[in-house]
Amino acid sequence: MRLPARLLPLSAVAAASALLTGCFASSESASSDAGNRVRLAMMQPPRSGLSPLSDDAFKLSRWSTAETLVKLDADGDARPALATEWTQSGKTWTFTIRDGVTFHDGTQLTARAVVNSLTEAATASPKPRILDGVELTAKARDSGTVTVTTADEDPLLPQRLSSPQLSILAAKAYTGNTVDPVGAGTGPFELTKVGGTSSASLDRYDDYWGERAKAPGIDVTFVPDGTARAAALRSGEADIVEAVPVSQAALLDEELITEVPMPRTNTLYLNTDSGVFKDASLRAAAREAIDAESIVEGVYEGRADVAEGLLGPALPWAADLRTDVRRTAAKKADGQTVTIGTFTDRAELPEVAATLQQQLQKAGFKVKLDVREYANIESDALAGEFDAFILSRATVLDSGDPAAYLYSDFASDGSFNISQLADDSVDKALKSAGETAVGDARRKAVIDAEAAVLATDAAVPMLHERVIQGDAAGVVGAAHDPRERELVTADTYVR
Repeated sequence: MRLPARLLPLSAVAAASALLTGCFASSESASSDAGNRVRLAMMQPPRSGLSPLSDDAFKLSRWSTAETLVKLDADGDARPALATEWTQSGKTWTFTIRDGVTFHDGTQLTARAVVNSLTEAATASPKPRILDGVELTAKARDSGTVTVTTADEDPLLPQRLSSPQLSILAAKAYTGNTVDPVGAGTGPFELTKVGGTSSASLDRYDDYWGERAKAPGIDVTFVPDGTARAAALRSGEADIVEAVPVSQAALLDEELITEVPMPRTNTLYLNTDSGVFKDASLRAAAREAIDAESIVEGVYEGRADVAEGLLGPALPWAADLRTDVRRTAAKKADGQTVTIGTFTDRAELPEVAATLQQQLQKAGFKVKLDVREYANIESDALAGEFDAFILSRATVLDSGDPAAYLYSDFASDGSFNISQLADDSVDKALKSAGETAVGDARRKAVIDAEAAVLATDAAVPMLHERVIQGDAAGVVGAAHDPRERELVTADTYVR
């Protein structure tokens, strides 16, 4: 089994803001034959050495360097990418591989290469979360055809294969103990250099199978500090800035920012396995103490939507299907001490934590806060070290279907089960949602699963975020993607 890359030290990250001007200035000397390189300021540095088997895969996708067999359209339906067509027969799906595609190292995309990448993902420890509960076997039928078989019939398999964590890379990416994507993708930009947790460089790949990229390259700087990211846009040091903090949006020219409702929910996860919130009635007390509207207005300055459930307005069908949830009655808190964890990488979360601290203390709890960088707190959160944890969580990040997120976060064997939830009724509802065919029936099953989770008070959804992206005046064709899969595409360039 292959392990994702080890978490890298973040010592370089602290200096990113101070060195921002120098980083971008030095990259300009690498400009290509035409146009300008795109200077990109990103929020979170790589956590796993840009391994596609981790969340770092979404960086590779947003840079248009790594590609998957399938992509999703605006409605979440599967469309051709490295595979041109597919058919299902029971537990087996057959994919026709696109002809004439080369990896950035010059080798050909073949069925064997596809099988190699999918097998590496399926046998990794831990597996990519899109494969939670899925046993997958890939085989090459011939040089241009791959069969993918699952232990159980899976109506969502093409959507699963659209996850950036199942990107197809050249064989050379898998020769070490970790997966190295440098020079191993198939996209319009080739990843040429990674500067640890501070920077990355990509050059246009002129032998790309699709439309040739309009920009000669991309220069990435990782800037965890939101104020520094916004300053880079104001000063002209960055062309595209992701995740502009709400507090900085008012300081920017409105013509330079785009606000998009995201399938991302700010949720308070409550530990159901140990500590104060093992008691369902105290979880209910915490839920009743939370005033989400004041958080939206006070912390997000109105640039968010109060949550009615785990799934928000980016999935408009959810509100129409949702019904009232029967919950446990609350009992009064009586000075119980709880520790809430969250992270600094998203600028609003520490403020949310401070507001929640006040609200829960008013309800009778004693509240301690533990706020760190995400890379330094994730393992403790997953191990159940906190009574509660505040997380900004994408709800359709992987497959475009929220069933995968619900399973990952709330199934007994989910890989991201911060609430430590083990509930038979929830597991049953999640299983039903996962087995239902794509369409209206599946959407209803997903909402039923959401209701089963909410009934436990293992998670208290507070608000649905809107992403604020900054694009300099000369930027053309930058993507504004609610799923956070695209950012710089072949059509993006700087005038």
